[in-house]
Amino acid sequence: MKRGVLSMLVAGLAVLALMMVPVAVAAKEIKAGFIYVSPVGDAGWSRAHDDGRRAIEALDGVETTFVESVSEGPDSERVLLNMARRGHNLIFATSFGFMDSVIKVAAQFPDVVFMHCSGYKLAENVGTYFGRMYQPRYLSGMVAGAMTESNILGYVAAFPIPEVIRGINAFTLGAQAVNPDVQVRVVWSSTWYDPALEKEAANSLLDVGADVIAMHQDSPGPQVAAQERGVYSIGYNTDMSAFAPDAHLTAPIWNWSVVYKDVVQQVKDGTWASESIWWGLDRELVGLAPFGPMVPQDIQEAVLAKKEEIRSGETDVFIGPVLDQQGEVRIPEGVRATDEEMLAMDWFVQGVVGATR
Repeated sequence: MKRGVLSMLVAGLAVLALMMVPVAVAAKEIKAGFIYVSPVGDAGWSRAHDDGRRAIEALDGVETTFVESVSEGPDSERVLLNMARRGHNLIFATSFGFMDSVIKVAAQFPDVVFMHCSGYKLAENVGTYFGRMYQPRYLSGMVAGAMTESNILGYVAAFPIPEVIRGINAFTLGAQAVNPDVQVRVVWSSTWYDPALEKEAANSLLDVGADVIAMHQDSPGPQVAAQERGVYSIGYNTDMSAFAPDAHLTAPIWNWSVVYKDVVQQVKDGTWASESIWWGLDRELVGLAPFGPMVPQDIQEAVLAKKEEIRSGETDVFIGPVLDQQGEVRIPEGVRATDEEMLAMDWFVQGVVGATR
Protein backbone atom coordinates (compact mmCIF):
# COMPACT_ATOMS: atom_id res chain seq x y z
CA MET A 1 0.00 0.00 0.00
CA LYS A 2 2.84 2.31 0.88
CA ARG A 3 4.44 1.48 -2.43
CA GLY A 4 1.18 2.33 -4.21
CA VAL A 5 0.88 5.66 -2.43
CA LEU A 6 4.53 6.39 -3.17
CA SER A 7 4.01 5.57 -6.83
CA MET A 8 1.02 7.91 -6.97
CA LEU A 9 3.03 10.69 -5.32
CA VAL A 10 5.88 10.20 -7.78
CA ALA A 11 3.47 10.22 -10.70
CA GLY A 12 1.78 13.34 -9.33
CA LEU A 13 5.08 15.12 -8.93
CA ALA A 14 6.05 14.14 -12.48
CA VAL A 15 2.83 15.64 -13.83
CA LEU A 16 3.36 18.77 -11.73
CA ALA A 17 6.91 19.05 -13.03
CA LEU A 18 5.67 18.77 -16.61
CA MET A 19 3.11 21.48 -15.95
CA MET A 20 5.85 23.81 -14.72
CA VAL A 21 7.98 23.39 -17.86
CA PRO A 22 7.41 26.37 -20.25
CA VAL A 23 5.52 25.22 -23.32
CA ALA A 24 6.69 26.69 -26.64
CA VAL A 25 3.68 28.22 -28.37
CA ALA A 26 3.89 28.84 -32.09
CA ALA A 27 3.93 32.53 -32.93
CA LYS A 28 0.86 33.90 -34.68
CA GLU A 29 0.97 33.66 -38.45
CA ILE A 30 0.68 37.04 -40.14
CA LYS A 31 -1.13 37.78 -43.39
CA ALA A 32 -0.44 41.46 -44.03
CA GLY A 33 -2.10 43.55 -46.71
CA PHE A 34 -0.80 46.84 -48.06
CA ILE A 35 -2.80 49.46 -49.95
CA TYR A 36 -0.91 52.06 -52.03
CA VAL A 37 -2.14 55.31 -53.56
CA SER A 38 0.30 55.16 -56.50
CA PRO A 39 2.08 52.39 -58.44
CA VAL A 40 4.99 50.67 -56.75
CA GLY A 41 7.05 51.65 -59.76
CA ASP A 42 6.72 55.33 -58.88
CA ALA A 43 10.25 55.26 -57.40
CA GLY A 44 8.90 57.35 -54.55
CA TRP A 45 6.31 57.04 -51.76
CA SER A 46 4.75 53.71 -52.71
CA ARG A 47 8.11 52.25 -53.70
CA ALA A 48 9.47 53.13 -50.25
CA HIS A 49 6.51 51.41 -48.58
CA ASP A 50 6.88 48.39 -50.84
CA ASP A 51 10.53 48.10 -49.89
CA GLY A 52 9.28 47.83 -46.29
CA ARG A 53 6.67 45.24 -47.28
CA ARG A 54 9.29 43.05 -48.93
CA ALA A 55 11.45 43.31 -45.81
CA ILE A 56 8.74 41.80 -43.59
CA GLU A 57 7.75 39.22 -46.19
CA ALA A 58 11.23 37.78 -45.74
CA LEU A 59 10.41 37.05 -42.07
CA ASP A 60 9.24 33.62 -40.91
CA GLY A 61 5.49 33.24 -40.62
CA VAL A 62 4.67 36.37 -42.64
CA GLU A 63 2.73 36.49 -45.89
CA THR A 64 2.03 39.80 -47.66
CA THR A 65 -0.09 41.10 -50.50
CA PHE A 66 -0.59 44.59 -51.91
CA VAL A 67 -2.91 46.60 -54.12
CA GLU A 68 -1.43 49.61 -55.90
CA SER A 69 -2.87 52.77 -57.50
CA VAL A 70 -5.90 52.90 -55.19
CA SER A 71 -7.82 56.17 -55.25
CA GLU A 72 -8.54 57.87 -51.94
CA GLY A 73 -12.22 57.66 -51.00
CA PRO A 74 -14.79 54.95 -51.84
CA ASP A 75 -12.30 52.87 -53.86
CA SER A 76 -10.03 52.51 -50.84
CA GLU A 77 -12.96 51.30 -48.74
CA ARG A 78 -13.66 48.57 -51.29
CA VAL A 79 -10.05 47.39 -51.28
CA LEU A 80 -9.86 47.39 -47.48
CA LEU A 81 -13.07 45.37 -47.23
CA ASN A 82 -11.75 42.81 -49.70
CA MET A 83 -8.51 42.44 -47.76
CA ALA A 84 -10.29 41.93 -44.44
CA ARG A 85 -12.72 39.40 -45.93
CA ARG A 86 -9.85 37.44 -47.49
CA GLY A 87 -8.26 36.70 -44.15
CA HIS A 88 -5.69 39.43 -43.67
CA ASN A 89 -5.12 39.95 -39.95
CA LEU A 90 -2.92 43.04 -40.39
CA ILE A 91 -3.60 45.80 -42.91
CA PHE A 92 -1.42 48.83 -43.65
CA ALA A 93 -3.13 51.78 -45.38
CA THR A 94 -0.36 54.01 -46.65
CA SER A 95 -1.95 57.31 -47.62
CA PHE A 96 -3.55 60.14 -45.62
CA GLY A 97 -6.75 60.05 -47.68
CA PHE A 98 -7.46 56.43 -46.71
CA MET A 99 -8.14 57.48 -43.11
CA ASP A 100 -11.94 57.57 -43.01
CA SER A 101 -12.19 54.33 -44.98
CA VAL A 102 -9.88 52.63 -42.48
CA ILE A 103 -12.00 53.73 -39.52
CA LYS A 104 -15.20 52.58 -41.21
CA VAL A 105 -13.93 49.16 -42.28
CA ALA A 106 -12.05 48.52 -39.02
CA ALA A 107 -15.31 48.81 -37.07
CA GLN A 108 -16.62 45.82 -39.04
CA PHE A 109 -13.55 43.64 -38.38
CA PRO A 110 -12.55 44.04 -34.72
CA ASP A 111 -10.11 41.11 -34.89
CA VAL A 112 -8.05 42.68 -37.67
CA VAL A 113 -5.29 45.17 -36.85
CA PHE A 114 -5.31 48.25 -39.07
CA MET A 115 -2.36 50.66 -39.27
CA HIS A 116 -2.93 53.98 -41.04
CA CYS A 117 0.01 56.02 -42.25
CA SER A 118 0.06 59.79 -41.57
CA GLY A 119 -3.45 60.02 -40.15
CA TYR A 120 -4.70 60.96 -36.70
CA LYS A 121 -7.82 58.87 -36.05
CA LEU A 122 -7.48 55.92 -33.67
CA ALA A 123 -9.75 53.04 -32.67
CA GLU A 124 -9.29 49.94 -30.52
CA ASN A 125 -7.96 48.03 -33.54
CA VAL A 126 -6.57 51.03 -35.47
CA GLY A 127 -3.16 52.59 -34.91
CA THR A 128 -1.34 55.31 -36.81
CA TYR A 129 2.27 55.63 -37.86
CA PHE A 130 4.45 58.25 -39.46
CA GLY A 131 7.95 59.64 -39.22
CA ARG A 132 9.48 62.97 -38.31
CA MET A 133 10.33 63.69 -41.92
CA TYR A 134 10.69 67.34 -41.03
CA GLN A 135 14.09 66.46 -39.55
CA PRO A 136 15.79 65.31 -42.78
CA ARG A 137 13.79 67.99 -44.64
CA TYR A 138 15.68 70.56 -42.57
CA LEU A 139 18.99 68.90 -43.42
CA SER A 140 18.19 68.85 -47.13
CA GLY A 141 17.28 72.54 -46.87
CA MET A 142 20.77 73.20 -45.52
CA VAL A 143 22.22 71.58 -48.64
CA ALA A 144 19.93 73.53 -50.97
CA GLY A 145 20.61 76.84 -49.21
CA ALA A 146 24.35 76.31 -49.50
CA MET A 147 24.24 75.30 -53.19
CA THR A 148 21.92 77.97 -54.61
CA GLU A 149 23.33 80.92 -56.53
CA SER A 150 20.05 82.71 -57.27
CA ASN A 151 18.82 82.42 -53.66
CA ILE A 152 15.52 81.13 -55.05
CA LEU A 153 14.56 77.57 -54.17
CA GLY A 154 11.55 75.94 -55.81
CA TYR A 155 9.28 73.49 -54.03
CA VAL A 156 6.75 71.32 -55.89
CA ALA A 157 4.15 70.25 -53.31
CA ALA A 158 1.15 67.93 -53.48
CA PHE A 159 -1.60 69.17 -51.13
CA PRO A 160 -1.68 71.88 -48.40
CA ILE A 161 -2.09 69.52 -45.44
CA PRO A 162 -0.05 69.87 -42.22
CA GLU A 163 2.35 67.10 -43.21
CA VAL A 164 3.36 68.92 -46.40
CA ILE A 165 3.32 72.42 -44.89
CA ARG A 166 5.50 71.23 -42.01
CA GLY A 167 8.01 69.82 -44.48
CA ILE A 168 8.17 73.04 -46.50
CA ASN A 169 8.74 75.04 -43.31
CA ALA A 170 11.48 72.71 -42.12
CA PHE A 171 13.21 72.84 -45.49
CA THR A 172 13.05 76.64 -45.45
CA LEU A 173 14.45 76.90 -41.93
CA GLY A 174 17.32 74.62 -42.88
CA ALA A 175 18.11 76.70 -45.94
CA GLN A 176 17.94 79.94 -43.94
CA ALA A 177 20.32 78.50 -41.34
CA VAL A 178 23.14 78.58 -43.90
CA ASN A 179 21.82 81.32 -46.20
CA PRO A 180 19.60 84.01 -44.60
CA ASP A 181 18.85 85.57 -48.01
CA VAL A 182 17.17 82.52 -49.47
CA GLN A 183 13.46 82.31 -50.35
CA VAL A 184 11.38 79.22 -51.10
CA ARG A 185 8.71 79.46 -53.79
CA VAL A 186 5.91 76.90 -53.57
CA VAL A 187 3.70 75.52 -56.34
CA TRP A 188 0.82 73.18 -55.48
CA SER A 189 0.25 70.32 -57.92
CA SER A 190 -2.92 68.94 -56.26
CA THR A 191 -1.76 65.39 -56.94
CA TRP A 192 0.38 62.83 -55.19
CA TYR A 193 1.49 61.14 -58.36
CA ASP A 194 1.45 62.66 -61.84
CA PRO A 195 4.95 62.70 -63.36
CA ALA A 196 4.07 65.03 -66.24
CA LEU A 197 2.25 67.54 -64.04
CA GLU A 198 4.99 67.46 -61.40
CA LYS A 199 7.62 68.11 -64.05
CA GLU A 200 5.55 70.99 -65.46
CA ALA A 201 5.24 72.51 -61.97
CA ALA A 202 9.01 72.31 -61.53
CA ASN A 203 9.57 74.05 -64.84
CA SER A 204 7.28 76.88 -63.77
CA LEU A 205 9.53 77.43 -60.75
CA LEU A 206 12.66 77.26 -62.86
CA ASP A 207 11.15 79.92 -65.15
CA VAL A 208 11.09 82.39 -62.23
CA GLY A 209 14.72 81.86 -61.29
CA ALA A 210 14.82 78.85 -58.98
CA ASP A 211 18.10 76.96 -59.31
CA VAL A 212 17.33 74.18 -56.82
CA ILE A 213 14.08 72.19 -56.97
CA ALA A 214 12.73 70.35 -53.93
CA MET A 215 9.52 68.38 -53.78
CA HIS A 216 6.82 66.56 -51.85
CA GLN A 217 5.74 64.31 -54.72
CA ASP A 218 5.91 60.63 -55.58
CA SER A 219 7.66 60.69 -58.95
CA PRO A 220 11.12 61.88 -60.04
CA GLY A 221 9.44 64.32 -62.47
CA PRO A 222 10.68 67.49 -60.70
CA GLN A 223 14.22 66.13 -60.57
CA VAL A 224 14.14 65.26 -64.25
CA ALA A 225 13.10 68.85 -64.99
CA ALA A 226 16.06 70.13 -62.97
CA GLN A 227 18.43 67.79 -64.80
CA GLU A 228 17.19 68.95 -68.17
CA ARG A 229 17.56 72.60 -67.20
CA GLY A 230 21.06 72.18 -65.76
CA VAL A 231 20.21 73.03 -62.13
CA TYR A 232 20.07 71.10 -58.86
CA SER A 233 17.37 69.07 -57.17
CA ILE A 234 16.44 67.63 -53.77
CA GLY A 235 14.56 64.34 -54.00
CA TYR A 236 12.08 62.69 -51.65
CA ASN A 237 11.03 59.23 -50.43
CA THR A 238 13.89 57.23 -51.93
CA ASP A 239 17.30 57.84 -53.44
CA MET A 240 16.25 58.95 -56.94
CA SER A 241 19.75 59.98 -58.03
CA ALA A 242 19.67 57.54 -60.96
CA PHE A 243 16.96 59.67 -62.62
CA ALA A 244 18.94 62.93 -62.34
CA PRO A 245 22.59 62.10 -61.60
CA ASP A 246 23.86 65.55 -62.50
CA ALA A 247 21.18 67.37 -60.50
CA HIS A 248 20.55 65.24 -57.40
CA LEU A 249 22.08 66.80 -54.26
CA THR A 250 20.46 64.49 -51.69
CA ALA A 251 16.97 63.52 -50.49
CA PRO A 252 14.97 63.02 -47.29
CA ILE A 253 14.14 59.31 -47.42
CA TRP A 254 12.01 56.69 -45.65
CA ASN A 255 12.95 53.34 -44.16
CA TRP A 256 9.51 51.87 -43.50
CA SER A 257 10.88 48.42 -42.68
CA VAL A 258 11.78 49.75 -39.22
CA VAL A 259 8.18 50.32 -38.18
CA TYR A 260 6.75 47.41 -40.18
CA LYS A 261 9.01 44.88 -38.47
CA ASP A 262 8.11 46.30 -35.07
CA VAL A 263 4.36 46.18 -35.69
CA VAL A 264 4.50 42.65 -37.14
CA GLN A 265 6.38 41.41 -34.08
CA GLN A 266 3.86 42.96 -31.72
CA VAL A 267 0.94 41.38 -33.58
CA LYS A 268 2.67 37.99 -33.62
CA ASP A 269 3.38 38.22 -29.89
CA GLY A 270 -0.12 39.40 -29.04
CA THR A 271 1.21 42.61 -27.49
CA TRP A 272 -0.03 45.08 -30.10
CA ALA A 273 -2.10 48.00 -28.81
CA SER A 274 -3.46 51.04 -30.60
CA GLU A 275 -1.06 53.97 -30.55
CA SER A 276 0.28 56.84 -32.64
CA ILE A 277 3.84 56.16 -33.80
CA TRP A 278 5.95 59.17 -34.78
CA TRP A 279 9.60 58.20 -34.96
CA GLY A 280 12.50 60.25 -36.27
CA LEU A 281 16.20 60.13 -37.01
CA ASP A 282 16.81 58.47 -33.64
CA ARG A 283 14.90 55.34 -34.76
CA GLU A 284 16.17 55.60 -38.37
CA LEU A 285 12.65 55.56 -39.79
CA VAL A 286 13.70 58.71 -41.68
CA GLY A 287 17.09 59.55 -43.09
CA LEU A 288 19.11 61.37 -45.71
CA ALA A 289 20.18 59.89 -49.05
CA PRO A 290 23.88 59.98 -49.98
CA PHE A 291 25.16 63.35 -51.16
CA GLY A 292 25.75 63.95 -54.84
CA PRO A 293 29.40 64.37 -55.89
CA MET A 294 28.83 68.09 -56.49
CA VAL A 295 28.18 68.81 -52.78
CA PRO A 296 31.43 70.15 -51.23
CA GLN A 297 32.93 68.25 -48.33
CA ASP A 298 32.56 71.11 -45.85
CA ILE A 299 28.82 71.31 -46.54
CA GLN A 300 28.46 67.56 -46.11
CA GLU A 301 30.26 67.70 -42.78
CA ALA A 302 28.12 70.59 -41.51
CA VAL A 303 24.91 68.77 -42.46
CA LEU A 304 26.00 65.49 -40.87
CA ALA A 305 26.99 67.33 -37.69
CA LYS A 306 23.53 68.89 -37.49
CA LYS A 307 22.00 65.48 -38.20
CA GLU A 308 23.75 64.04 -35.15
CA GLU A 309 22.58 66.96 -32.98
CA ILE A 310 18.97 66.30 -34.01
CA ARG A 311 19.30 62.53 -33.73
CA SER A 312 20.67 62.78 -30.18
CA GLY A 313 17.91 65.15 -29.07
CA GLU A 314 20.35 67.99 -28.44
CA THR A 315 18.30 70.19 -30.76
CA ASP A 316 15.37 69.97 -33.15
CA VAL A 317 13.93 71.87 -36.09
CA PHE A 318 11.08 73.98 -34.73
CA ILE A 319 12.72 75.88 -31.88
CA GLY A 320 11.95 79.60 -31.61
CA PRO A 321 12.11 82.28 -32.55
CA VAL A 322 10.15 81.24 -35.64
CA LEU A 323 8.15 83.88 -37.52
CA ASP A 324 5.35 83.38 -40.03
CA GLN A 325 5.01 85.07 -43.42
CA GLN A 326 3.50 88.18 -41.82
CA GLY A 327 6.37 88.51 -39.35
CA GLU A 328 4.30 87.34 -36.39
CA VAL A 329 6.10 85.22 -33.79
CA ARG A 330 4.60 81.73 -33.95
CA ILE A 331 7.18 79.97 -31.80
CA PRO A 332 8.79 82.18 -29.12
CA GLU A 333 12.55 82.30 -28.61
CA GLY A 334 13.91 79.21 -26.90
CA VAL A 335 10.59 77.36 -27.06
CA ARG A 336 10.35 74.01 -28.81
CA ALA A 337 7.12 73.38 -30.74
CA THR A 338 5.00 70.58 -29.31
CA ASP A 339 4.03 67.56 -31.36
CA GLU A 340 0.43 68.79 -31.34
CA GLU A 341 1.51 72.17 -32.78
CA MET A 342 3.61 70.55 -35.49
CA LEU A 343 0.91 68.04 -36.43
CA ALA A 344 -1.61 70.87 -36.87
CA MET A 345 0.75 73.27 -38.68
CA ASP A 346 -1.20 75.31 -41.23
CA TRP A 347 1.02 78.38 -41.68
CA PHE A 348 4.22 79.14 -43.56
CA VAL A 349 7.41 80.48 -42.01
CA GLN A 350 8.92 83.75 -43.11
CA GLY A 351 10.82 83.26 -46.34
CA VAL A 352 8.21 81.06 -48.04
CA VAL A 353 6.49 82.57 -51.08
CA GLY A 354 3.11 80.94 -51.57
CA ALA A 355 -0.25 80.34 -49.88
CA THR A 356 -1.30 77.49 -47.60
CA ARG A 357 -4.32 76.64 -49.70
